[in-house]
Amino acid sequence: MSMKTAAQALEILLSQAKVIQHSQTVVLQEALGRILAKDVISTVNVPPMDNTQMDGYVLRAEDVTESGTILPVTQRIPAGHLGKTLEPNTAARIFTGASIPDGATAVVMQEDCEVIGVQDASGLNYQIKVNHVPKVGEWIREKGEDIRENSVILHAGTYLRPQELGVAASSGMTHLEVKQRVKVALFFTGDELTLPGQPLKPGGIYNSNRDTLIACVKALGCDFTDFGIVPDTLEATRKTLRAAAEHHDLIVTSGGVSVGEEDHIKPAVQAEGQLDMWQIAIKPGKPLAFGTIKRDQADPSWFMGLPGNPVSSFVTFLLFVKPFIRVLQGAQAKDETRYELEADFDWVKPDKRNEFLRVKINSLGKLELYPNQSSGVLTSAVWADGLADVPAGQAIRKGDKVSFIPFSQLLGY
Repeated sequence: MSMKTAAQALEILLSQAKVIQHSQTVVLQEALGRILAKDVISTVNVPPMDNTQMDGYVLRAEDVTESGTILPVTQRIPAGHLGKTLEPNTAARIFTGASIPDGATAVVMQEDCEVIGVQDASGLNYQIKVNHVPKVGEWIREKGEDIRENSVILHAGTYLRPQELGVAASSGMTHLEVKQRVKVALFFTGDELTLPGQPLKPGGIYNSNRDTLIACVKALGCDFTDFGIVPDTLEATRKTLRAAAEHHDLIVTSGGVSVGEEDHIKPAVQAEGQLDMWQIAIKPGKPLAFGTIKRDQADPSWFMGLPGNPVSSFVTFLLFVKPFIRVLQGAQAKDETRYELEADFDWVKPDKRNEFLRVKINSLGKLELYPNQSSGVLTSAVWADGLADVPAGQAIRKGDKVSFIPFSQLLGY
């Protein structure tokens, strides 16, 4: 059987993912990083009235037909106060954000006006010389210019960043209905694995995938449970799968998805649910397991098994697990932004698989290649700015255009 391409594998994954329907209402300050569950409709206009963008003088544009026009200042309008109807051939002192009085049609910046005379105790009874001929509407923010009453200001599926919360607050919202967080269980297989902080046993390595994948899951706004390192036995793997499935929407594992005698993920998932296991034509990260684990009182829990090599695990999470989680969250569909940048390296022995090379943007704005592209060299992902997406069998010469996906896209929303 031929290996699936990355696009084929992702299409299958996303076609089977189902949005988690449960939602909850939270106060605005707790909605950061959550997924909006339903459209938000504004009950007000923003701004709620015509107001000035500048400190200056508000007047009728038709009263100033030439530079040097002199007008008496008859009222003073600070922000938060309402002025009286502006009489013809008069002006009012106005401050940023203040309401435009009836009758007025333009604001002239104070820098374009010259004060004539001395203000009295009320700050009035003086004149201004207007040194600018204004247009109707100049420096006026119109009512509803930002948001119209009864309009949808945020759509269901939106990932809530600080700016979305600000828009909701500008419409007077105090609470938002958001999707429940996806509950993710993680565990790691391999008798050679040791947790950082513990003595490194003979033949052992520290488990870097645990902290990498936990950070990836947290960055997506998920709740998670770390089931730690599971012994390399079929019984222990099955027991952990059952426990992980009980209260979680998705189980993510690292290691044990190949076909060696010590790789127990495949038979364990088959015994506890069902499994599709693929070889994907990508490098790093060929093996990927996908399936479900049975639960007694609920729909099955989803399962995704990643390779054990640290770069393979990291890259396959970004390419496959993250989009899958986004669908579970009910987030809006999104393709990662790619940039066509010039290669500052040669890649003359391409693989028969789609390669994702660790690269960074150098001072010339070109892509520089990390010299060791091994799937075990995690420092390459620290050094790099992102991944170069190289089609199967494609060689690269300096000056060729390469599709670049920044980590800022792959790791964020």
